[in-house]
Amino acid sequence: MGAVAYRLALPPELSFIHPLFHVSMLRKCISDSSQVIEVPAILLDEKLSYEEESMAIVNRQVRKLRSKEIEFVKVLWQNHTVEEATWEIENTMRVKYPHLFQSTETTVDAGENFIS
Repeated sequence: MGAVAYRLALPPELSFIHPLFHVSMLRKCISDSSQVIEVPAILLDEKLSYEEESMAIVNRQVRKLRSKEIEFVKVLWQNHTVEEATWEIENTMRVKYPHLFQSTETTVDAGENFIS
């Protein structure tokens, strides 16, 4: 495009990405083939987003308020690590993902309760 802007030739499956970038975005890279990481294929829609899928319940917790108790579950999501698991309201998760609550309890190496 010019002295400070480049246009990328993208494959058809990436046609929704803007093909121009500024040279200030470039960084020096020294390639090391021993440090190549396999990235799992994640199917993106036209808005560059994807549907999260729950994989397992990692932990349970009851939070006490003044007048009631709310049950939470820590949910492990697909394409995320155990450290990225999120706390969700158990009743909501039972409605959306009933398959998570039909299994038996086992243990994870991290020391947390794990329901597979």
